[in-house]
Amino acid sequence: MMYYLAIEGKQKLSGSVTISGAKNAALPLLALTLLSKRKITISNIPQVADVKTLLQLLTNLGASFTNKDKNIVEVDSTTVNSACANYDIVRKMRASILTLGPLLARFGHCEVSLPGGCAIGQRPIDLHLKALEQMGAEIEIKQGYVLAKAPKGLKGATIIFDKVTVTGSENIIMAAALAHGTTTLFNVAKEPEVVQVCEVLAEAGVSIEGIGTSKLVIKGSGGKLLDIPDFRVIPDRIEAGTYLCAGAITKSKITLKHVNPRHLDAVILKLEQMGFKIDEKEDTLTIHPAEKILPSDIETTEYPGFPTDLQAQFMALCTQAKGTSIIDERLFENRFMHVSELSRMGANIKLKGHSATVEGKIKLNAADVMATDLRASSALILAALVAEGTTKIHRIYHLDRGYEDLEGKFSKLGARIERLEE
Repeated sequence: MMYYLAIEGKQKLSGSVTISGAKNAALPLLALTLLSKRKITISNIPQVADVKTLLQLLTNLGASFTNKDKNIVEVDSTTVNSACANYDIVRKMRASILTLGPLLARFGHCEVSLPGGCAIGQRPIDLHLKALEQMGAEIEIKQGYVLAKAPKGLKGATIIFDKVTVTGSENIIMAAALAHGTTTLFNVAKEPEVVQVCEVLAEAGVSIEGIGTSKLVIKGSGGKLLDIPDFRVIPDRIEAGTYLCAGAITKSKITLKHVNPRHLDAVILKLEQMGFKIDEKEDTLTIHPAEKILPSDIETTEYPGFPTDLQAQFMALCTQAKGTSIIDERLFENRFMHVSELSRMGANIKLKGHSATVEGKIKLNAADVMATDLRASSALILAALVAEGTTKIHRIYHLDRGYEDLEGKFSKLGARIERLEE
């Protein structure tokens, strides 16, 4: 069934919203269960399509799971009896490649479908494969599958990632946890989601030095499965940033609950530069309306810099700033697909290479628009909140991949938003 969102603009927001668990943390952590010798209860797991897809992949491999509560799932990967992640599942979600490292480390062989293309740009897995080869794996690409084998197990190695890769870091960290000997990784991604993978492994008894830095030293278990404890998924910093932008663009005071403010330092700083006051407590953030929204220059980069996953949302916000903003997208070559849709609503945005120039304080008007990827979809929602009339956003299955109960949360804040059948 195909649905669209109808959003009536010019509505003030108020109240509070509870932030869900991070999709980008839940996915590698679900893959991590492949290394466990016991059932694991995971709490604060978001009810989003990508999580359901990875749970289905684990089920296909022979695992089982039980929903203990809405956001609590018990995963039993001790019964996994297959090392083949097939195309039918992997094609739905690139993050399925996160099973490559754990499956190879556990079984000494695996077949994982190549993830294929991505709307926002090239995201090759060559860095994953190169690192696994350095750990002794023999790898062949055949008929769209990665065929990997390490019959005597993976061996510790010194690996330098040519560029920062989040999924590559996660994949190799998980593989190193079961490897024979010590693996030293350089140029590791420092995102909170990568850090949580390390922290869960450390709680399982794996020796990891340098957690949270770009250099990790990991002593593997020598092929023995791990006693991984139950854990709670960290809050979703991208969802939190999206709701902060919703408060900002509608000039509304809203409070975010169950957040980690430290994961949002770059975002908070940018909003403060744009004129917003933000109150921080241990696990809450409150944004206050700005008298005048100031323009801003933004450059996306790896954590702890400004996140590429919030570039589209801030572009929508910049359309309401008084002046000209420049946004540089440094991580993905096709991550400006939302520009044409925002332009349909009246935005004045000029593209040149990896830069977008946004002329601010533009009156936006409702239109029929199309979501092109997950984060672009949320930018259209933000624009719709301040547009004149009722905007219809189509192809919202992109939103369902990463935002839990989006209409419910926005409705609670006072937005007039409906999901309707096409």
